[in-house]
Amino acid sequence: MAQPDPMALAVDAAWAYQGCTFPNPAVGAAVTDASGRILSVAAHEKAGGPHAEVLALQQAFSLLTSDTAILQLKDSGTIHDYLLSHHNGCFSTCTIHVTLEPCAHHGKTPSCARLLAGIGIGRVVYAAADPNAEAAGGSSILNETGIRVEHAPSKATDDLLFPFVQWQTKSFVTFKWAQRLDGTVDGGVISGEASRRFVHAMRDASDLLVIGGNTVRTDRPTLDARLVGGRAPDVLIFSHSDDFDRTIPLFSVPGRKVLIASDLSAIEQYRNVLVEGGPGMFDAVQSRCDMYLCFVAPSSGGTIRFLQQPQQFEIRHLSRSGEDVKQWMVNG
Repeated sequence: MAQPDPMALAVDAAWAYQGCTFPNPAVGAAVTDASGRILSVAAHEKAGGPHAEVLALQQAFSLLTSDTAILQLKDSGTIHDYLLSHHNGCFSTCTIHVTLEPCAHHGKTPSCARLLAGIGIGRVVYAAADPNAEAAGGSSILNETGIRVEHAPSKATDDLLFPFVQWQTKSFVTFKWAQRLDGTVDGGVISGEASRRFVHAMRDASDLLVIGGNTVRTDRPTLDARLVGGRAPDVLIFSHSDDFDRTIPLFSVPGRKVLIASDLSAIEQYRNVLVEGGPGMFDAVQSRCDMYLCFVAPSSGGTIRFLQQPQQFEIRHLSRSGEDVKQWMVNG
């Protein structure tokens, strides 16, 4: 039986956290042994947390050595130090496959390239060169220390990196909606708990959340990230009139700026923008959208269809989100 493609597994793992890692990129990693057997697959989950390489090495080390103590460690620096002190050459015949070049710099977390060199990994395969000048150069560090390095670019990893590349220089706008199998979006809660938690994780990582005025008046939302214990982004209410009841919960979230405007120019002041809404909001903001996230619930029963006019999308990634289907798309 053929072994699964480790880079494809790394890409899938990274998409599970796309939109949740700002200002860092979504990155996946997989570790294989000398025979190509998959030892671990992991992804960077949140800025400030361990990078994908660190989590994949943590899991692989435990499997290779039967050391379970390392699995209790959560801090990236602590995991780095543990691996450097205890590896005993166990990675010398292993390969790590990473969707992005291992980072060279020591920022909120230590350098992954220096960790890989320090543990004597047998080979490093990376797909995309790091576009961030501050973090780039990991492949050079690895080459200089005698580690075998292979660059294996692909469209799949370029698609994964698309948001990160764009928000280096300008705003990246994601439009999110949930619909049923029949395309309807009205009639109460549509998506399941896993999907709602994911959206809260995206809010936690967003600079700005954009929503339509009618939704605010009708739903009286909070628009925070409480399901993941996260921060609430600033809010732009797209509306031609400022007649909102200030007791609506979104207005009283501490540390949040609430903007009300009849145009969308404020988006340009932010880098990672999440838009939530229905057909009207979609029509208003579509020309500014870079990517779309649609949750499709296994149900029917509404009356208002999300897409009022023919629309062609290109699916970038498709996966499960609890009972829902999660679709990442761009304009077709």
